[in-house]
Amino acid sequence: MLTVAAARAFLLGAAGAHAAAHHTHAVHEILPTLEANGRVLAVSQASQLDVPPMDNTQMDGYAVRAADCASGSARLKVSQRIPAGHVGSALLPGTVARIFTGAMIPPGADAVVMQEACEAEKAADGDYVTVRHAPADGEWIRRAGEDIRTGAEILVVGTRLRAQELGLAASVGLASLPVVRKLRVAVFFTGDELAMPGEPLKPGAIYNSNRFMLRGLLENLGCTLTDFGIVPDTLEATRDTLRRAAREHDLIITSGGVSVGEEDHIKPAVEAEGRLNMWQIAVKPGKPLAFGEVRRSIDPADGHAFFMGLPGNPVSSFVTFLLFVRPFMLRLQGVRDVLPKSFAMRADFAWPKADRRNEFLRARMNEQGGLDLFGNQSSGVLTSTVWGDGLIDNPAGQTIAPGDTVQFLPFSALLG
Repeated sequence: MLTVAAARAFLLGAAGAHAAAHHTHAVHEILPTLEANGRVLAVSQASQLDVPPMDNTQMDGYAVRAADCASGSARLKVSQRIPAGHVGSALLPGTVARIFTGAMIPPGADAVVMQEACEAEKAADGDYVTVRHAPADGEWIRRAGEDIRTGAEILVVGTRLRAQELGLAASVGLASLPVVRKLRVAVFFTGDELAMPGEPLKPGAIYNSNRFMLRGLLENLGCTLTDFGIVPDTLEATRDTLRRAAREHDLIITSGGVSVGEEDHIKPAVEAEGRLNMWQIAVKPGKPLAFGEVRRSIDPADGHAFFMGLPGNPVSSFVTFLLFVRPFMLRLQGVRDVLPKSFAMRADFAWPKADRRNEFLRARMNEQGGLDLFGNQSSGVLTSTVWGDGLIDNPAGQTIAPGDTVQFLPFSALLG
């Protein structure tokens, strides 16, 4: 069995090679920046302007000549008022300009004094202010280009665009962005015991929770999804669905049927329609994880769809998706940083029995800054994934005692 690290490296290598060979970044579309949330940038972007584009004030106050305020108690006439979005006139010596956050600094001014350090008064000949502060040159002024210089690269190819990247793009005037096309993913489920919620539950049947869970996980990743539903537990039905799914999809994902029993048809079906490149991983939950390729047609020039077969147990399916399918899908689109960061945290529980496989334990953070463990770590107990905040990455052969430091992967970094 492959280790988790080795299996993930193999998967990411296959995805990266495919992306490079098929020029993933060249296959893109132009989207309005407002509609690009969650998409992957296909071409690096540079700024065509300085940000901010002009010297402006960081706060409400008065634009001044610092030399006029050197005494620390200067009474000066207010010569103009400059709201954000308006351009003031040159500041005459011995005067100040009332100015508001974000407004352009008028020519001649070299500092801003916050309004809290000033006393305003009205007189017969106009408004005055007493500046109770001796400002330094440039005080409370944001200089042009302080954030971004013209020509600077602001977004790198392969970036998965979040709210902050969209805001950055908008700040330099990018109304549209080139993004990699969405992955086309097909999914189906095997098992004659599966029923859909709303249907009567026959003896020996269970509701198909994996269909809802995996669809939700895939939708979070923003792919184009085709659901082929529940497929009968026969080799021919499985092969037929694989053939139909491979024609117009980049990736096929199945749940169930990946063990080696007589009723588990995924392995022989994939081998008949393509090939398997990986079969079992030293991970708990989730040892049976299949990875391979399914031919699109008998003509090799038509290429293949990737295949990933997940275990049928719901927690195994959930965990293996997060650990392997999610980074694989992101790398297929050219995303570079696909592995979530783990955090060192204190275990407030005991896990005295080590396992020969790398375990991923469902846990949640407590008010004392430590981690509590869900009581039942069985691969069929989906409750643990709802109760928990994330997964503890526990190496093979490792026991855990209260107070030990463990590596924690929060769901917040794994579910989007």
